Amino acid sequence: MKNYYKYGNSYNAVLTLVATIGFLGYFPFAPGTIGTLFALVLFLLTDVPLYAHFLIIIIGALLGIHASTVAEKTLKEKDSKKIIIDEFIGFYISVLYLPKTLLLTIAAFLLFRFFDILKPFPIKKIESLLGGGIGIVADDIMAALYTNLILQIWKLIYYNP
Repeated sequence: MKNYYKYGNSYNAVLTLVATIGFLGYFPFAPGTIGTLFALVLFLLTDVPLYAHFLIIIIGALLGIHASTVAEKTLKEKDSKKIIIDEFIGFYISVLYLPKTLLLTIAAFLLFRFFDILKPFPIKKIESLLGGGIGIVADDIMAALYTNLILQIWKLIYYNP
């Protein structure tokens, strides 16, 4: 069986491109924020139905886990800052079932980055317990769930369509 983690392998290269969202993960500072901004812009520029939003999250998470596992080995960096597919997926979870308003979208961006950077309990624990691609993606999913919960509560209290 071929070793798909060997550097230079085309399978490995493609998955590393997925994990780093092309060149965005190589941005010299705050690549996670850049990945989240990319998701925000794509979210605002497209109008996908709810089922497609779910597909983006599910397929993105599964692909992101595999791609992140491969990219870690390719880049030879544990939880490399260049791997930003998790931020992309996390943002889409952050805005799930929310009205598509500029205010809520910006709030989702700010809250998600807050939780992703600070990693309050149990986010940091999840990342360290799981490790690899699962840990890379799972901690962002948890940060996104915190974000979405807060915004759902905010929507219930303050949002008047």
